[in-house]
Amino acid sequence: PTAPTSPARSCGRAGRRGEVSEAFPLSFLRGPSLGLGGDAGRPFLLTTGSGHPASQPGGANEVPGRMRLRGYLSLPRERSTSRRGFARARTPAEMAALEPEEINRLIDPSRFHEQKSVQIREMAIRIRDEFDGELPCDLAVMTSFRGVGIKCAHLALGIACAVPSISVDIHVHRVVNRWGYVQTTTPEQTMLALEAKLPKRYWVTINALLVPFGKHICTGVAPRCSACPLLDMCPRIGVTSHR
Repeated sequence: PTAPTSPARSCGRAGRRGEVSEAFPLSFLRGPSLGLGGDAGRPFLLTTGSGHPASQPGGANEVPGRMRLRGYLSLPRERSTSRRGFARARTPAEMAALEPEEINRLIDPSRFHEQKSVQIREMAIRIRDEFDGELPCDLAVMTSFRGVGIKCAHLALGIACAVPSISVDIHVHRVVNRWGYVQTTTPEQTMLALEAKLPKRYWVTINALLVPFGKHICTGVAPRCSACPLLDMCPRIGVTSHR
């Protein structure tokens, strides 16, 4: 589709709602280069070879533990941190056998690692004891774990369970509102608006692309518009200064 003409690019003038083409976000999600380079541009969590974690060593029993830990640790640290953790404990039963102190050392590079180490062990114990080592693909069950909210549960459902689910954090929320694709005030409202508007084939992809894009290019304060490959298409709603 033909991109709409970009509004004035001065720092003092932001775009207006409705100026963005409805097709623009969809063309973006089909995969243009984000200009991020290296691991920063790789889709969050989409690192499971054939596309489903059950195809990896250990099979389906490894899915809940692996996806839970990977979703619990943030980019860019999550890849190396989760690999170190799984080298030590590849199943919920093995993770449950570790003391919180050892889990804490394994995930030390992540934020809030002391709190997360306790919660990861609690999750592993429950998965082992209540679900025979395999967490059901059930939103209510996933969000019953302490420390697991709708965002992380939707990531696990979308990636591990192949259930179309939209995971919205502050980056996804900010970017789609800055585009004018939705008009919401909270990530929860954005999730509902995207579920009503965005084709299901993009429900998992949107998080994989917009989280690193929002962290590195379309930042909350002074976004890097000069480095953005989408500048000519973006109305930059609410942007008052940029780099």
